[in-house]
Amino acid sequence: MKRILFIQTAFLGDVILATAAIAEAKRLFPAAEIDVVVKKGNESLLENNPKINHVFVFNKTNGKFKEILRLKKAFRARKYDIVFNFHRFGSSGILTVLSGAKQKYGFRKNPFSFAFTKRFEHEIGNGTHEVERNLQLLQEFGAQPIVRPELYPSDNSWEKTRVFKSNPYYCLAPASVWFTKQLPEHKWIELIQRLGTTHTIYLIGAPGDYELCERIKEIARQNNVVNLAGQLSLLDSAALMKDAVRNFVNDSGPLHIASAMNAPVTAFFCSTVPEFGFGPLSEDRVILEVQGLDCRPCGLHGHRACPQGHFKCGEIDLSIIR
Repeated sequence: MKRILFIQTAFLGDVILATAAIAEAKRLFPAAEIDVVVKKGNESLLENNPKINHVFVFNKTNGKFKEILRLKKAFRARKYDIVFNFHRFGSSGILTVLSGAKQKYGFRKNPFSFAFTKRFEHEIGNGTHEVERNLQLLQEFGAQPIVRPELYPSDNSWEKTRVFKSNPYYCLAPASVWFTKQLPEHKWIELIQRLGTTHTIYLIGAPGDYELCERIKEIARQNNVVNLAGQLSLLDSAALMKDAVRNFVNDSGPLHIASAMNAPVTAFFCSTVPEFGFGPLSEDRVILEVQGLDCRPCGLHGHRACPQGHFKCGEIDLSIIR
C-alpha cells in the first residue's frame, strides 16, 4: 500500500482520537504516505506528527461544494490505494466517493456508505471506545483493537510552557461547547478550594473561555490560581497538561488531549456517560459522575440547558478529591 487517506472532519476530540488509527496504519504500512482531511480549525492538532505526510483542510466557509471539488482534484492526483472515513455525515461521504481511491472504508451510518467498498457498524452506548470503533476499519490488516491517540507538541510549545512548570501544578479546563457537558461553575470553585494552595492551579481553555475562567478565579479567591485561557495553543496546552500533577476536565476536547499525552486526568461526566465511548485513555485516569438519575444520559452531545431544568447530573461529589 503506497498512499492512504484518512477523513475526519468532525470535532476537535474526534480528530485527536483518529490519530490512534493513523499511528496503527503507519505501523502496518511503514512505507506508505498517509494524508488526512480535517475541517478548518483542527489542522494545528496534527502539526509535527511524523506519521502524517500531508493535512488537507476542508474549509466550508469557502463554500461546501467548491471545497469538495477542490479536494476531489487533489485526491485524484494522489491516487490513493485506500481511504478510511471516520466521519458519519454526508459531506465526508461525498469526499470518500469522489476520492478515486481503489478501496473505500467507512461506517454504515454515513448516507453515502452504499458506495463504499466496505461498511462497518458504529454502535454507541455499549461501552466500546471510539478508538476501537475506528480501528475496526483496519482490523483485517492486523490493527490492534485499541491504541492510545497521539499529539506532538513542538519544541516551541515545550519551551513556551516551561516557565509554568517551575512548581508542581494542576490544570483545570472548565469549559465545554455544551452547557450540560460542563461541570457547573460552583463545582469548579469547590474543586479549587479542595485542591488548596500548595500547588499552582492553571485554568486553561480557548479565548472564548477567558471570562468563565476569570469568574471562577475571582470567586475562588486563592492567589495560586492563574487564568491561562486564550494564551496557549492546543499543542501548548498538551505540553502543559503532560507534566501536571493532575488534569481536571469535562467530557470535552481537553479530555482527549490528556489521553493523547498519557497525562493523569480526572474527567467529569455530567449529561453524557462514558459508555458512549469517549472516556479517557490515560494510564492514570479517574471518571466522576452522578449515578442513579433516570434522566441521564439525556443525549449524545449535550444541550444548551438541562431539559429537566434541574441539572442534577452536574452535582458530582468531589469529596474524594483532596
